[in-house]
Amino acid sequence: MKRSKHTIRQTAVRAIVMGLGAWVLAAPLVSRADDTPNPCAALKRIVSAAPQGFATLGPDDGRAVAQPYGTDASCTGSHDTYECQWSSNPGAGSVADALQAVAADIAACLPQATHDQNTPGLQHFYIGAKGARTEISATTAGDTRLKIVVSGK
Repeated sequence: MKRSKHTIRQTAVRAIVMGLGAWVLAAPLVSRADDTPNPCAALKRIVSAAPQGFATLGPDDGRAVAQPYGTDASCTGSHDTYECQWSSNPGAGSVADALQAVAADIAACLPQATHDQNTPGLQHFYIGAKGARTEISATTAGDTRLKIVVSGK
């Protein structure tokens, strides 16, 4: 039995539709660049909480700051400070290299911040006038750990 051009065309269209349907169903499983943690959004959210205190922030609010450089971030907030600590990924280079990268993120994400201390073990920034300042300290915490502390007045 010979198929007509119309039947072949219908079969081809069905195959394409089924293939597109399968692709659409699988699409949510695909990782996209915009699904990655955003250190800037996290830093801005933390800094914007400073005037009211950090108690409203949870552990997840700061993890995106650490995720480019480590995956075991532990973050806590209180009225006066918000702190995250994490182990540096081996792929991030030395802990000093990872600290420099965190400082670069802070500088890029918070252009209004003044970078007033830059050492291999401490990066310090502040935003605002004396007496009403938000301070950001990124430090090494041992040979393999990093820590960021944001405090506000």
